Amino acid sequence: MKIYEKAPAKINLLLDVLRKRGDGYHEVEMIMTMVDLADRLEMEELPRDAIIISSQVGYIPLDEKNLAFQAARLIKDRYDVKQGVYIHLDKKIPVAAGLAGGSSDAAAALRGLNRLWKLQIPEDELCRLGAELGSDVPFCVTGGTAIARGRGEVLEHIAGPPQCWVVLAKPPINVSTADVYGRFRANELKEHPSISNMVGALERGSFTDICEGLGNVLEKVTLDVYPEVMQLKESMIRLGADGVLMSGSGPTVFGLVSKEAKLPRIYNGLRGFCKEVYVVRMLT
Repeated sequence: MKIYEKAPAKINLLLDVLRKRGDGYHEVEMIMTMVDLADRLEMEELPRDAIIISSQVGYIPLDEKNLAFQAARLIKDRYDVKQGVYIHLDKKIPVAAGLAGGSSDAAAALRGLNRLWKLQIPEDELCRLGAELGSDVPFCVTGGTAIARGRGEVLEHIAGPPQCWVVLAKPPINVSTADVYGRFRANELKEHPSISNMVGALERGSFTDICEGLGNVLEKVTLDVYPEVMQLKESMIRLGADGVLMSGSGPTVFGLVSKEAKLPRIYNGLRGFCKEVYVVRMLT
């Protein structure tokens, strides 16, 4: 039997960092939602006790460094599963992009192996397992739109955004999340984006207010180190996107677009200096 799972990318409509915690992580408040750019995982039992991962791309690790591999090993160890698994990862989400591609792969592996091995693990337990793998994994297990607190693992599901187009553009650089957080100084932050304003905009379904409420306190850190990201953001605004923000720690910039007629100009304008440009929809 083969099991298939979709692993969508996430974007941050809002990302705030409150303080550095004693455990080395940062206390965050984020609003995350998913878009229809997705990896796909195909899972099949092996007759021997092993975890084997393959992919059509050559630039991702296929061993213990891969989060889907780690998810498979965790679920095997925790539930004493003796069967092996073969996972093929059809990779579409850019790596090191601020889109939680690896976290979403891990979440999809947890969901898929739960079905493949008929373990009947409830979703909240899958989320707790996911939190052991990475801060974004619990959200990727559940999907939807949520406020994420703590280090990202404490979730409160809220109203999703109205349907719109999303243009994603990743410049040809990779950004280390750890490096960005290492440079961030919470005590120097003068202004925080408003969670309550964004929640209200989502509840009202106001596309305009959502665009006005976008905010990411990590943006300045990444923009200062990587001017390409600033160029990308300015270009997307100039080309007519309605709301523009860097996702996560970057370097991907996304633009929310209400009118389909605007898309060719934005897409073609960005493709002039950025190879990885995607036009997708919100997953609402």
